[in-house]
Amino acid sequence: MVNNPEQDFVLKTIKSRDVHFVRFWFTDVLGNMKSFAVIPSELENAFLAGMGFDGSCIEGFSLNQETDMLAFPDASTFQVLPWRPESNAVARMFCNIMTPDGDPFEGDPRYVLGRIVRKASDMGYVFNVGPELEYFYFKSPEGTEVLDQGGYFDLTSLDYASDLRRDTVLTLEKMGIPVEYSFHERGPSQHEIDLRYTDALSMADAVMTYKMVVKEIALKNGVYASFMPKPMAEAPGNGMHVHQSLFDHEGKNAFYDPNDPLGYNLSDLAKHYIAGILKYAPEFCVVTNQYVNSYKRMVCGQEAPTYLCWARNNLSTLVRVPNYRPHDEASCRIELRSPDPAANPYLAFAVMLAAGLKGIEEGLELQPPTEDQNLSRLSRQELRSQGIQTLPESLGEAVELFAASQLMRETLGDHLHTYLVNNKRDEWNAYQSVVTPWELERSLAVL
Repeated sequence: MVNNPEQDFVLKTIKSRDVHFVRFWFTDVLGNMKSFAVIPSELENAFLAGMGFDGSCIEGFSLNQETDMLAFPDASTFQVLPWRPESNAVARMFCNIMTPDGDPFEGDPRYVLGRIVRKASDMGYVFNVGPELEYFYFKSPEGTEVLDQGGYFDLTSLDYASDLRRDTVLTLEKMGIPVEYSFHERGPSQHEIDLRYTDALSMADAVMTYKMVVKEIALKNGVYASFMPKPMAEAPGNGMHVHQSLFDHEGKNAFYDPNDPLGYNLSDLAKHYIAGILKYAPEFCVVTNQYVNSYKRMVCGQEAPTYLCWARNNLSTLVRVPNYRPHDEASCRIELRSPDPAANPYLAFAVMLAAGLKGIEEGLELQPPTEDQNLSRLSRQELRSQGIQTLPESLGEAVELFAASQLMRETLGDHLHTYLVNNKRDEWNAYQSVVTPWELERSLAVL
């Protein structure tokens, strides 16, 4: 018999809403959604004892012969899927993955984020995040034919996809995920929907749901949505700017200090946090930007920042301090601008937080802000000549920095760290053997 009020609510809702299948959601190491369906009669036992599955089928879950896993549904994440029929309805719950011995599985990205969030809590803080995810609509997954030629904030007949965004926002709100903004982005057929900030674990669940909803609504309307970091050479890439802050357990913003001598309203703790992000960003880049294609977005002259510096008004810096409401304590936050939406949000939020907390623990001094220089106009060589360091230029460089990082190994654990190093080295080695059309066009007829 279930005594947990949240679990009891799930069982009652299943009966009242005519739910016939409950999908158990979780992600593999790379952030791909995984799922299996459970019939309602099995749920009570699932809450108590979990549902078994073969972990060797999941990318990164098994590095040895121990393949048996248990999925324990988190009742607080229960939602009926609005895009499925109301009769014979389908619901979902996110799961925590456990071993048969009852221990948390160290390769579960959700567990990894939960562990670093608990560390922050033990230090007295709640980690809040508000990501901005960009994506493209294409006419099919076989190519990059766009739906419109609209631009930033366009509201014209060109913005054919506004109905798709509206349906996506309404669906997210039906699932209890509040949305702050939605609009046409800079690129043709490029769009953005921003979620209202909340604690990191809830937000990582929300990001996975958001990506699923965007794709489902697109598919329902006969088009395709892509979160690929750089699908078109001539168009901007897709970013996932992550706004973040630490609140204490009394609800006060630990980043806010109206007496900041710099005039940025940042506390000393916030400055140590930013310094940690700047110091360790090269080491966590393989998590926040995990594909070969991610680094096609992160080149000089593009909007994606690669420069290890910070500012308030300079959009070319890696970290920005938004200034929309400078004297509003709740709005005080920082924005990390390098991640892309193809990242696993559980691991991405975990490594950001770990870097910031390390900056606090080490009492790192924050370098002066870089306000008056458009860094995107400079080459990497020009930047380095001025003493400005950059993020890795390629996945190959990023994975070696990650492999040597003690902080990343501590944050992710040996299992995930080892898997990511091996997986990303394999991806980089495979890419290096590919002969691209660019090389053929440039060299075949002249060499």
